[in-house]
Amino acid sequence: MADEKIVKAADKAAEVKAPAAEKKTAEKKTAAKKAAAPKKATAPKKTAAKKTAAKTTTKKAAAVSENVYVEYLGAQITSQDLIKKAKAASGVKSPKTVNVYVKPEDNMVYYVVDNNAGSFPLV
Repeated sequence: MADEKIVKAADKAAEVKAPAAEKKTAEKKTAAKKAAAPKKATAPKKTAAKKTAAKTTTKKAAAVSENVYVEYLGAQITSQDLIKKAKAASGVKSPKTVNVYVKPEDNMVYYVVDNNAGSFPLV
């Protein structure tokens, strides 16, 4: 009987040690797989390039001066002046859309500012 108790105790000890040994083996296998697996190439970040491109575009736009002049019957007016007059004539303080149509043969400027239409003389 004493021998049976020793054998049973030894079997229980082996059972307790076996799961611990299996865990260590599993951990070693996982570590080996991670080490053996090829590392994925990470793509370089492109955010810096986008920001740089945006900055250079802004700088170039500021350097260019663009003007449109309408000359009719000896008078000259710019497109910016026509837009200012259309905004003032419409009475809308903060317009979202401004469309200006120049019709020199009738000496008139027609506008639509936030769905408010109107007109004023060109000269």
